[in-house]
Amino acid sequence: MRFSSFSQYSAALAVLGVCAAPAAQAQPPRVIIISLDGASPRFAEQYLSDGTLPANQGLGLLRSQGIFADQNLTITPSLTAPAHIAIATGANASANNINANAFHAIASPLFTAGNASGFAAPIGGYLFDGINPPSETPNPSAQPLWVNLRAAGKKVVTATWPGGDGLDVRLPGQSAVVQPAVPRRTVDYTVPFGAFGGIGATAFALVSSDFAPAPTATTTQLTAAGRTSFSPVRQKVTPLETPTVGGVSYLMQVAALDTTNDGTVNYDTLVFWDTTNGIRTGPFPLPDTGPAYVRQGSVAANVAQSQPFFFVNSSTRAGVRFYVTNLAPDLSVVRFVRTSANFIPRNLPVLSSVDDINTNVGFWQPQPDFRIVQRVGLGTAAAQFTDLELEAVYKDLVLTFTEYQANVTLRSIQQNPGADLVMTYFEQPDGSFHQYLLTDSRQPTNPADPGSIGAGQDAAKVARYAEYRRFAYQSVNTAIQRIIDQVGTGASGKPNSNLLVVSDHGFEPFHTAVDINTLLSSNGIPLTRARAVISGPAVNIYINLQGREPGGTVGKIEYLDLQQRIATLLRDTRDSNPAYTLTTAPSPVFSDVFARPADPNSPDFGRATTEILGQDAGDVFALLAPGYNFDGVQNIRRNGDAPTGPLVLTLPSFYGAHGYNPAFPNMSAIFYAAGPDIAPGRFAQVRNIDIAPTVSNLLGVASAATVQGQALNLSGTGAAQLQRAVSRKVHGALGSFDIPLAEVEPRRGAAGDTHQIVLTFSGTLDAGTAPTVTVPVGIATVAGTTFAGSELIVTLSGVADQQSVQIQVTGLRDARGIPLSSVTQSLRLLLGDADNNGLVNQADVDQVRTATAGAPNLRNDVVVSGAVNSSDIGLTRSR
Repeated sequence: MRFSSFSQYSAALAVLGVCAAPAAQAQPPRVIIISLDGASPRFAEQYLSDGTLPANQGLGLLRSQGIFADQNLTITPSLTAPAHIAIATGANASANNINANAFHAIASPLFTAGNASGFAAPIGGYLFDGINPPSETPNPSAQPLWVNLRAAGKKVVTATWPGGDGLDVRLPGQSAVVQPAVPRRTVDYTVPFGAFGGIGATAFALVSSDFAPAPTATTTQLTAAGRTSFSPVRQKVTPLETPTVGGVSYLMQVAALDTTNDGTVNYDTLVFWDTTNGIRTGPFPLPDTGPAYVRQGSVAANVAQSQPFFFVNSSTRAGVRFYVTNLAPDLSVVRFVRTSANFIPRNLPVLSSVDDINTNVGFWQPQPDFRIVQRVGLGTAAAQFTDLELEAVYKDLVLTFTEYQANVTLRSIQQNPGADLVMTYFEQPDGSFHQYLLTDSRQPTNPADPGSIGAGQDAAKVARYAEYRRFAYQSVNTAIQRIIDQVGTGASGKPNSNLLVVSDHGFEPFHTAVDINTLLSSNGIPLTRARAVISGPAVNIYINLQGREPGGTVGKIEYLDLQQRIATLLRDTRDSNPAYTLTTAPSPVFSDVFARPADPNSPDFGRATTEILGQDAGDVFALLAPGYNFDGVQNIRRNGDAPTGPLVLTLPSFYGAHGYNPAFPNMSAIFYAAGPDIAPGRFAQVRNIDIAPTVSNLLGVASAATVQGQALNLSGTGAAQLQRAVSRKVHGALGSFDIPLAEVEPRRGAAGDTHQIVLTFSGTLDAGTAPTVTVPVGIATVAGTTFAGSELIVTLSGVADQQSVQIQVTGLRDARGIPLSSVTQSLRLLLGDADNNGLVNQADVDQVRTATAGAPNLRNDVVVSGAVNSSDIGLTRSR
């Protein structure tokens, strides 16, 4: 299933019409931001290195022609809605008041109003004092960059970017608008992200007895439509289904055709239609599609095999896709999936943009749906489908939805020649990595079988899932190249627009699902007084406080007691199963626990904020440690757990997660940029909150006062900038080997627990300066500094293990005498953590045992001898 070359993949996509390079647009946008949800440097760089992604297209082209970052530090929590809003505002989640994908708005009733969506919540907060109803704030604590840009006369396009949706925001259970669509959520051309159309995906399993000779009306319509069947058309004897979409009821039918003139009965095509409109002849002006004619698909195929179906006259302009997974020639087996219905929200302030997309690109296509692979809500027929059949449906949706999102972006660019900023979003690779990040031996390859971990894993499934992950990156990389083709490239190969490709977060595999409500209730926390709202591995726990939530029942004294008990419980929660901790000592399940400041004498009691906790954050906010996730809980005990007792830690139903502490290396987002105003280079670290001020700087517009990030120097002019930060050690005859500071340092220090941090800048440094280096965080002493061209080498001594050491460097100048900005970098140390996941366990021992000496593997040389041998194994095992 893996492609032998990118050209083979591109040729396959050409069947969809997605790879023909258009003539470059005469007036390309000045700046384009493209977000690839869930893309991480770990996988992007791996796929660029091994040829999965070509060096001269998409990410590869941007990397070779521009600048990239080893690490793009995202925000806390590393979730989709908070991170995308942070990219747009240049501020952290607390200032944005978007603290999760879903959370409780404290101005709403806690138990009856439902959750707020991070994608549809007021950016920068709202006015609420616990007495008066919530209302719009005149001074939001953050605002999207497009507000200032448009005030300065710039033209802005948001093509499905979170927060750019034309939505009047209301809180759950409240009628007042707390953030009007204009000006904060509407730009010059605004396309909202799609929405659920009222019917979920359904699986159908039919047999020959479900079909009978088609009535004359059907065969007549097929003939008029130019469709020939060489065997008698057979139609399902009863309606397929009767869905209601957009306020209209439809009676759906299906019939089988034999399109092969081979003298045998060989049904190979299903046609789907609704009886009100019948089997019509074309052409069909978008968003109409006419009947859907579908042949059997295959997971091995790399072209779209599903077909779209539009619900004519639906008020929402909704549609679905049909995918046939198994079609026996004699109709003895007929299996297919109808996806969920989807549409673009018809928000009045942006209706012209929505209609333009519907009539020129088509209705909102169904996105890859985890429920299909996990057989959730598909109906009883799903049990008859093989895993490969359902995986084929998901793969097809990856292809067709990514193509659709690219088409939306291209239409948005075409309709806005000379736009100053275009912001666009792609759902992949996020969905595929949630479903398919099966990379840890502790993950069950059969979610229903606790024994399918370790040696019990299905190796074929592990390999198959790896190819699906590659396919996700290939799909979005093709989309990036289509955008590059649209804007064109100059003689040097650089895009004619300044393209910044970023993501919101990276990904971690997880092996255990955590039932937060069982954890709370089994430890005496009454769920009638507090409620947990989860988003991945992040949880906000709210206490029903009197004077804050409408109908609040908990007084101050009880609040303080509950808050302390909850925070203590989470901090003390341990996993003692060595099959999962890979150690004999119990391991913490939570990495971070934060409590809202609670001064009982403060007028802001219950509403105080911090750098982490915003207006609508929980009274306790916590992040799980990597390997654990709140989503995917099942009623299945893990291998080796106690057979009785509260079921808190369970076998999960899927494999990949994000939302962890952003300092974990695998949570890093990506950053690739190239264009006429961008010089080649490399950053050691950027931050997602730096994107907004960087774009404003490119466009010559001052950033809002609420911006917390700093503009990146992309031009290569001005003072030298930090490009790379590493921990360097000399491994005997093999020489020096650098580990980026974005990763954990697993190697032993030299004599005196000495470590070297090497900072590489974009220009030669003035060796005559005497920089000031301090250690504001951690246990270490600055033993000296050395200059080597563009490098500053900082030697630290007395560096303790199992800590994060932060250094701050000031007083540097480049060779031209231009002062450099201060530099702050952190060195994370954990001796023996060869696999860079923040833990030392059997997985590290296994990795060191199987490694051989050589540059790619020298992080396994933990004793720094120049050889990977029993000494390294012994030291790692001892940790």
